[in-house]
Amino acid sequence: MRLYAAVAAGGFRRHSTYRVATAAGIFTNTVFGFVLAFTFIALWDERPNLGGYDKPEALAFVWIGQALLATCGLMGGGGFAEELIERIKTGDIAIDLYRPADLQLWWLAADLGRAAFELVGRGIVPMAVGAFAFDLALPDAAWQWPAFLGSVALGVVVGFAIWFLVALSAFWLMDGAGVVQIAWLCGLFFSGMLLPLTVFPGALGDVARVLPWASMLQVPADVFLGKYTGWGLLKAYGFQAGWAVVLLAAGRGLQLVARRRVVVQGG
Repeated sequence: MRLYAAVAAGGFRRHSTYRVATAAGIFTNTVFGFVLAFTFIALWDERPNLGGYDKPEALAFVWIGQALLATCGLMGGGGFAEELIERIKTGDIAIDLYRPADLQLWWLAADLGRAAFELVGRGIVPMAVGAFAFDLALPDAAWQWPAFLGSVALGVVVGFAIWFLVALSAFWLMDGAGVVQIAWLCGLFFSGMLLPLTVFPGALGDVARVLPWASMLQVPADVFLGKYTGWGLLKAYGFQAGWAVVLLAAGRGLQLVARRRVVVQGG
């Protein structure tokens, strides 16, 4: 475990060196936060309590989304998926598989370190700007903050598990661009990034709320807003943990199959 703790710390330090990229990310998240916030204001002026949220809650949802966009890998695997796909394409993955460390746990540890930095480096500032510029619903009770962080941690693991499966698809496709785009669109649509999933009508909403992407934004946002308490909170955690276990197990199985298909290109 000390090895993976060191890998996680290394992931945090690695991403903390990209200061210009971090500043650009903060700026971009803040700008898009304002765009979405004003869109939500216009929408909620016409439909108060849409999806079960009042306007301050809806605005908080916007800025939580901007804070978790990079943290949970809603629109990408934080770079690790693309890096892993490239290593599979070049054959460098053969070296990784011979290391005395588990491939999945290595990348999970690195991604947890990255996510911790993204939450601090790119999440806090946009959220603070949003709270200063708009009337946001904030937690009433102190316990909601650690409860929210726990839900975010589970969302990060689910996000990693999804992108790990996406990356491993390159063992068969040799080019993961198409799968990456599909996963990117699913993350954008089914996480609640565009609109809270409670706004989705009928069967579409029912399906969207049980897909794994809901664990990456919809559930953490509802925990932040106090929508889950007591047994409801435990069920929310169980939903996220269940998807994390299922997807990590799928990734483990696919990894075992993929070990037999290692192809070193170029020689």
